[in-house]
Amino acid sequence: MKLTALFIKSAGVILLAAALERCLIAAGNAQIMALPEPMLGMPIRYAVLLVGGFELVAAFFCLFGRNLKLQLGWLAWLVTNYAVYWTGSFMMHIHPQTTGVGALTDPLQLAHGPLGLIAMFIPVYLLLGSYTAVIWLWFGERTLQRVRREKAETIKMACPACGAHIRFDNIRAGQTIPCPHCQTAITLRKPDLLKMTCVLCGGHVEFPAHALGQKIPCPHCAKTITLLNPA
Repeated sequence: MKLTALFIKSAGVILLAAALERCLIAAGNAQIMALPEPMLGMPIRYAVLLVGGFELVAAFFCLFGRNLKLQLGWLAWLVTNYAVYWTGSFMMHIHPQTTGVGALTDPLQLAHGPLGLIAMFIPVYLLLGSYTAVIWLWFGERTLQRVRREKAETIKMACPACGAHIRFDNIRAGQTIPCPHCQTAITLRKPDLLKMTCVLCGGHVEFPAHALGQKIPCPHCAKTITLLNPA
């Protein structure tokens, strides 16, 4: 969870910086801004503002949101659209510099030097990170649900004082309560297997404590025996 939260915060900072840069791009006076964006079919200035707006909303959720599902959902949706956009641009042989998502005029000169190399891996970082976090969160929720189901299971044990059967939730194991039948103080715990010897054939029989008093066929001689607490 800590790594997921750290990734979300870092993604928020990246998207906020990208949105601010797009605002600077859209505010420019380059003539190319009035041309239609090849993929989106609208003037490039509006396309840049549209993409920057989505990035700004996603950055807000990443930096100030508290719902991991909502934050990762926004990120996954945004980077998926990026991936589809870049795939379409590549198939149509469109250069990124002529699109609303590309660097276009790069007013901050981020495409040059070490920052340019880092910027090349940012989309990959966001794509792999968001999908990995979504899968990790999904597996974490499945594990948590399984643990909760296990805790919600009931356990049956026999009172060591009176032999009466007691049923309780697994989460209460270890608690000391008065037996609801004889009022003797007992500790709730998972029943251990008891062992007895068949009085008819001498074979060893194992059974849970809650089965005390029940009649079953002996697994060795198949004759009916009563499960008794071994002396």
